[in-house]
Amino acid sequence: MTSNDKASRPARLSVAGRVADGVRIATLHGEIDHDEQDILREALLPEGQPVLPVVADMSGVSFMDSSGINVLLRVSQQISQAQSRLRIAAPTDSVRRVLSLTGADTVIPCHPTLEDALNS
Repeated sequence: MTSNDKASRPARLSVAGRVADGVRIATLHGEIDHDEQDILREALLPEGQPVLPVVADMSGVSFMDSSGINVLLRVSQQISQAQSRLRIAAPTDSVRRVLSLTGADTVIPCHPTLEDALNS
């Protein structure tokens, strides 16, 4: 795939972001793979903005590969260095399975609902 092909292809990951009570909430929908990793990173840790606690609402993520896991772990480490934290909310079964198989769920707290993640 050439860079022009990639640029003309619509993203398979969409993000709705907001800040509530000092927490950045990134609501993710679609697939997270190598082609979408920059979108994920920017959603969780926007360049040029202050580092805040982050909740990644993954209730709408249908697929995530190792690229997504790597982004989550790197972002978690960066946020931790700023004395904050990343939490995952409502991962789908397929995402939960990948998080568990890789051990990422032992590093990044996973919560069954967005409300649980926000209240933790």
